[in-house]
Amino acid sequence: MRNFSIRRIAAAAVIGAVYAVLTLAFRPIAFGPLQCRVSEALCVLPFLFPGSAWGLFVGCALANLLGSASALDMVFGPLATLLAAWLTSRAPSRWLAPLPPVIVNALVVGAVLAYTDTQGGAAFLPIFLVYAAQIGAGEMAACYALGLPLLSVIERIPVLGRYLGEGR
Repeated sequence: MRNFSIRRIAAAAVIGAVYAVLTLAFRPIAFGPLQCRVSEALCVLPFLFPGSAWGLFVGCALANLLGSASALDMVFGPLATLLAAWLTSRAPSRWLAPLPPVIVNALVVGAVLAYTDTQGGAAFLPIFLVYAAQIGAGEMAACYALGLPLLSVIERIPVLGRYLGEGR
């Protein structure tokens, strides 16, 4: 039961709420094929706190439910976030921690948006390549430009590691 302490569940809930609020607060740039979700900076947190993955999953699901019109995005967006968070928790270094969200979201969200726009027709592949590049660029900005500095700040706050009961 150590992995499901009230403290960890509460921390995951707070992270999920912050993710959803940041996504909706920056809604004009958080949805669509050309997006940069500021909230994706939080996707580096599983590197230090693996339990935060569930909060990111729920936060993404809530943000997509409230802000996205695509049913596919409501399902596959949170699943992509969960997969990226799991991979981030296993990253060998802090410099590689932002990479899983960049790659997973570029591929999954790029595919979802391309499929939504083309209904899987002949134009899917070229549209997917463009959308994947655009999503990947936005993810790179959020996860490297904002996420890496966030990791540095959090690593310097020992009380967070003690509070969450995990960390590297």
